[in-house]
Amino acid sequence: MINSSDELEPGQLAPDFALPDGRGEERRLGDLRGAPVIVYFYPAAFTPGCTTEACDFRENLASFQSAGYTVLGISPDPVARLAEFAEAEQLSFPLLSDADAQVARAWGAWGQKTVAGRTFDGLIRSTVVVDAEGRVASVEYNVDANGHVGRLRAQLGL
Repeated sequence: MINSSDELEPGQLAPDFALPDGRGEERRLGDLRGAPVIVYFYPAAFTPGCTTEACDFRENLASFQSAGYTVLGISPDPVARLAEFAEAEQLSFPLLSDADAQVARAWGAWGQKTVAGRTFDGLIRSTVVVDAEGRVASVEYNVDANGHVGRLRAQLGL
């Protein structure tokens, strides 16, 4: 289990990061200050749940963008894999590579999980909404990929 001290809390400053996107270009959270950001962590490109979630974000991207939100997906996948995933699924929002999982750890999205009866340390599907000032507006850990984007839109009043 994740220790609660590792989890982000609403109101706290979101930890800054600099990660490469699918083109190898560095993206910094701090560069997005002044507008809200949705940061979602997903375990692995091309897996069923991660594909469902990414495609849901793709299909709803216009509603997020019209409300001023930037969407960023973060996984431990290497840059080349992210580029393949974005192209295959026609994803037009940035996917970022956190290959050493340091950002996931700092954001409370890395810890013990159980999949198919096997327990191991890994990325925990999580979504954090960061406000325009860089503070955590809301956070959800152990996200169910099915219907998540719709629930998030409802939470944000979109």
